[in-house]
Amino acid sequence: MTRLIATIRNLIQISADEEVILAGLFKPLKLNAGEYFLEEGQLCRYVGFIEEGLVRYHMNDNGSQKTLYFSKEGEFVSNYQSFLPREPSNTSIQAIEDTALQVINYENLQQLYSGVSEGEKLGRLAIENVFLSSLQQLKSFYKDSPAERYQQFLRSYPSLAQRIPQYHIASYVGIKPQSLSRIRKRMVTQK
Repeated sequence: MTRLIATIRNLIQISADEEVILAGLFKPLKLNAGEYFLEEGQLCRYVGFIEEGLVRYHMNDNGSQKTLYFSKEGEFVSNYQSFLPREPSNTSIQAIEDTALQVINYENLQQLYSGVSEGEKLGRLAIENVFLSSLQQLKSFYKDSPAERYQQFLRSYPSLAQRIPQYHIASYVGIKPQSLSRIRKRMVTQK
């Protein structure tokens, strides 16, 4: 809960009383590596905050998993396209390593918005970050080569390259693992 409160304090001002309210609205959740926060076809019931660990968002494309995004400690995790309109999810969110989260359900999130003076501002800032990240990734798929997308991955997630299996990184970049190996070899020889 400490990291969550610190992150919220970086986004909005909260009083000691509001900190107590927040502590009552969020609940701890632990996932082992490989377990799902959300599976495709299910309703996303929570917005989570990763205290420790790492998750990946992926979707099924004709039997092949396509990695869309990663979230690490200090970041929020949810499928807002399912959570907000209360519709089944078209993506899955899976723990890559053991992950400890603080989660809030839809009803408690509404209480956060009304019970914390800058609660709605917190929600807006969180969604804005997700929106901007999604736009940047979408633009990259249309504009950048696989090598440029991999380099962008390394810039965006410098500490994660050693924590994420290479086949997930290749899927995120939009290529086969063998192609990623060739890109990585070229990068080493160019140094």
